[in-house]
Amino acid sequence: MEFLHSPNRSIKLSLIFPIFVLLFFSCIVSSTNSHDNTFIHCLVNHSQPSHPITSSIFTPSNPTFSSVLEAYIRNLRFNTSTTRKPYLIITALHVSHIQASIICAKKHNLQMKIRSGGHDYEGVSYVAEVPFFILDMFNLRSIDVDIENETAWIQTGAQLGEVYYTINKKSEIHGFPAGVCPTVGVGGHLSGGGYGNMMRKFGLSVDNVIDAQIIDVNGKLLDRKSMGEDLFWAIRGGGGASFGVVLSYKIKLVRIPKRVTVFQIRKTLEQNASDIIYNWQHVAPNIDNDLFIRLIIDVVNVTQNGTQNGAKTIRGSFISLFLGDSKTLVSLMNEKFPSLGLKESDCIETSWLQSVLFWTNIDITKPVEILLDRQPQSLNYLKRKSDYVKKPISKKGLEGIWKKMIELEGAILYFNPYGGKMAEIPSTETPFPHRAGNLWKVQYQANWNVAGKDVADYNINLTRQLHKYMTPFVSKNPREAFLNYKDLDLGINHNGKNSYNEGRVYGVEYFKDNFDRLVKIKTKVDPHNFFRNEQSIPTQPSL
Repeated sequence: MEFLHSPNRSIKLSLIFPIFVLLFFSCIVSSTNSHDNTFIHCLVNHSQPSHPITSSIFTPSNPTFSSVLEAYIRNLRFNTSTTRKPYLIITALHVSHIQASIICAKKHNLQMKIRSGGHDYEGVSYVAEVPFFILDMFNLRSIDVDIENETAWIQTGAQLGEVYYTINKKSEIHGFPAGVCPTVGVGGHLSGGGYGNMMRKFGLSVDNVIDAQIIDVNGKLLDRKSMGEDLFWAIRGGGGASFGVVLSYKIKLVRIPKRVTVFQIRKTLEQNASDIIYNWQHVAPNIDNDLFIRLIIDVVNVTQNGTQNGAKTIRGSFISLFLGDSKTLVSLMNEKFPSLGLKESDCIETSWLQSVLFWTNIDITKPVEILLDRQPQSLNYLKRKSDYVKKPISKKGLEGIWKKMIELEGAILYFNPYGGKMAEIPSTETPFPHRAGNLWKVQYQANWNVAGKDVADYNINLTRQLHKYMTPFVSKNPREAFLNYKDLDLGINHNGKNSYNEGRVYGVEYFKDNFDRLVKIKTKVDPHNFFRNEQSIPTQPSL
């Protein structure tokens, strides 16, 4: 597969190009400061005539700068008038634009933020407290599916919905195990681990990555063979942005049935939710690997005789994907999880691609082309945190959680069961260490749609309070966390003299014993810590 071919050029175009670059360059630099001019001049100087970088540079003086910046901001907390803005944005169209960005950023000591889909929960790919620019990958999103070999090359600016749609266009019996949100970017998702509702069957997204292309700190384009197995290991779950700019991943497709089954059943405390949830935690991690049952727990109003009386209760929502037909699923559930009371009328048999619509709350009768829409259905202010549970929680423990959630009201819990393939893969196979021994992963959520610091502080505090309350029920020493659910509460790296010690605080929670290996690889491939952010992998401290 070839991403880097040059288009044919006529002699006339080659004569016009230098004049065009001079005119375009003069427009860019006319209203920017001298530091920016020098940086932009460097970018243009390192641009290939066949692939000029000028049309990819957006400065604050450009009328479309704000729209380019905001197009991939997925957390409104980081889209305010007081949020620090980048010096400029480079919307790379070619690998040479990435190479120029790295070379010039090193030369001018500018921090580079690498953005694909913008779904990082803390805005780390497009916000910084120091002068920075954004390298935006959204134009580099080609997807090349090879059904004969059951593989695909995917550039990191692609989004999951586009990946699923493109695979399905080639084959109805192939898919890929990744996230349920179609607008998540491939770059951050895969480099952080990536999971979805097929992980109990096929493992994480990174468990199905077999090659990659990365541009290193020297501007060299490397594949798996030339980068070596250590770096290839690191960028499959250790966060690619700590090691280079990942251009593309080669994935291994998985075989799926033509028809799958989905359902969603909701139960409140008044409908025996406590007992059902208690049973879920024993069943969901141990049931057939073809079945994934997510549990969402939130606070709702009590409804009696069709009316709400103002009282609050807990609701458990059981959302499932089964890689098979509804009859087989109902039979399995009646045997293993009868308390949920699943009936065939609760089930929807559909294609795998349409099941993606179901899981993202889109009407499955809508055309699947909606997965090509790169904008989310809605945007919110949000905060997320994570945990891992190793032992079932007692009924008394659950009742205490319900009481705390009703007290807080705005916080939501997502329980994602492990087991199956997740328990079979060694914790050192990739940087992602949270394998055998974990029953499920917890995601804490708070969403709100009103601007203002007071509102943000209130909602962020909800997740922190619930996270603190859950301490007795979750993993310890370390208290594990998931890199894709980035959480700056775990620690921030200022990338100074104390970088290693600061990085170890959050690094051990994200990576456990794999952290030390990541540090060694980082030190080898990026010894001067060019690729850095608020939670990047640090280099080893100098003696």
